[in-house]
Amino acid sequence: MLTQVDLTMDCADPDRLAAFWKAAVGYVDEPPPPPFSTREEWLASFGEEPDGMGGAWLRHPSGVAPRLCLLQVPESKAAKNRLHLDLRVSGEGPAEVKWGRVLCEVRRLTVAGGTVLARVEGHHVVMADPEGNEFCVA
Repeated sequence: MLTQVDLTMDCADPDRLAAFWKAAVGYVDEPPPPPFSTREEWLASFGEEPDGMGGAWLRHPSGVAPRLCLLQVPESKAAKNRLHLDLRVSGEGPAEVKWGRVLCEVRRLTVAGGTVLARVEGHHVVMADPEGNEFCVA
C-alpha cells in the first residue's frame, strides 16, 4: 500500500536548491532515517561514497505535503520539465486582489533566486528555480 509520495528533482547543487525551495514553500530539512545520525551515514549504508553525489531531503513541517528529494547528478538539465509544481497563493477577494497576492509572491521568489519565464495575466506566472526547473505561481 502506498504510504508517501515524494517529488524528486535532479540537480547540480542540492544545498543551493534546498535553500531556494525552503524559502519558496516553507519546507524544512528532513532528518536522516533512524538509526542514522547524519545523511552521510545513511548514504554509506548503501555503499555510497559520502563525498560523492549528494542530495537534500525536505519535508513540510507538519508532514501534510509531499517530500522534496533533491538529488545531485552529473548531467545538466536538458529539456522542459514534464512535471512541475504549482504554488497556490491563498486568499479570498476579487480577482485583482488575488492577482496582487500572486505578484507579491513572485517578487518574493525572485529575491530568493527564482526567475520569471512567462506571465498569464490575471491567472499565473511561470517561474524557474535557480537551476531552471519550472514551476507556476497561481
